[in-house]
Amino acid sequence: MDAVIVTGGSSGLGAAVVDAVSKAGGRPFVIDRRAPAGDVPWVECDLADTRAAEQATRKAIELAGGGVDGVVTAAGFDVPGALGDVPGEVWDRIVAVDLLATAAVIRAALPALKESHGGVVTIASTLGVKAVSDATAYCAAKFGVVGFTRALAAELAGDVDVTLIIPGGMRTKFFDEREERYKPGPDAKLNDPSNVAEAILFALRQPAGCSVRELVIAGETETSYP
Repeated sequence: MDAVIVTGGSSGLGAAVVDAVSKAGGRPFVIDRRAPAGDVPWVECDLADTRAAEQATRKAIELAGGGVDGVVTAAGFDVPGALGDVPGEVWDRIVAVDLLATAAVIRAALPALKESHGGVVTIASTLGVKAVSDATAYCAAKFGVVGFTRALAAELAGDVDVTLIIPGGMRTKFFDEREERYKPGPDAKLNDPSNVAEAILFALRQPAGCSVRELVIAGETETSYP
């Protein structure tokens, strides 16, 4: 594992992945709207624009010297609310960033990934296998990531390793801008994103001929799964 592209690498799980890749001796390259911490190479992009996401991915590969060993699609966000209360443009943006950009970035990286026989790690959610109220956009996107990744694994078998990560709630800024009723309570048992990042590295480090297809990772007593 050398060069790894991480979407959403300036915060949350993405930042934890960047840190884990760096500590493991790899070279992370971030695609995000904001600069990552430190001097990590990055490409500025609004991932809701999927054609721009493709272009940013090709630019990140150029920064990496023309090759890439892994892609981790960690970018994602949500604005919870009833379907009739969430503005249409916000609903669409959630699906664009969480699902469509996942496919766009991987599509653009495929030639380089096939050349290196690299790995793809997509990030779904426990709400990609368990639906809840007031999360239609997020559930639609993350259920979509689950289906997309399973189909992609079948399509790329033997050429690119594909892993689906299904994390439970994590202690990140993901919940910060929500209404209070949609925030985890003070006693919520959330996971440390560094734990999920280590699982992602485990998947990327598998030897030739071996793939980790799916991992569900949650705090031991966190209630979002099963």
